[in-house]
Amino acid sequence: MNKNVICLWYTDGAEDAAKFYAKTFPDSAVKAVHKAPSDFPGGKEGQVLTVEFTVAGVACLGLNGGSAFKQSEAFSFQILTEDQAETDRYWNAIVGNGGTESACGWCKDKWGLSWQITPRVLIEATTDPDPAVAKRAFAAMMEMGKIDVAAIEKARRG
Repeated sequence: MNKNVICLWYTDGAEDAAKFYAKTFPDSAVKAVHKAPSDFPGGKEGQVLTVEFTVAGVACLGLNGGSAFKQSEAFSFQILTEDQAETDRYWNAIVGNGGTESACGWCKDKWGLSWQITPRVLIEATTDPDPAVAKRAFAAMMEMGKIDVAAIEKARRG
């Protein structure tokens, strides 16, 4: 196990979530599934307690901790994409698997975890050294759910 690991709290379903991420994102895998050695608050001996996995190379531990805590937008994975096809693929995978759309390239998976599906061109445009370019790109983004690469490029050009 890595020295620094992101621990993600799931009500239940950490194993299913890890398998979904591994199937959806490159450089992602389920590394290990650990069962509870005894009963615990909200669970029984032998149930999946933790899952070691990676998402796009980032080490994670999924904890089936019950309903005491919920995911929030205060934590999200930001996945950089190279084009509209890659943006669509990840967005559609998350939303199409029981997730929900949000604004400005954000969506949530069915386990409540937030994702930013972010085309690289959006980052480049909103951080452009020309304030007018950055402002136009930012304004265009603020009107979007899933990011439209062509619209960002158009805003960037003016």
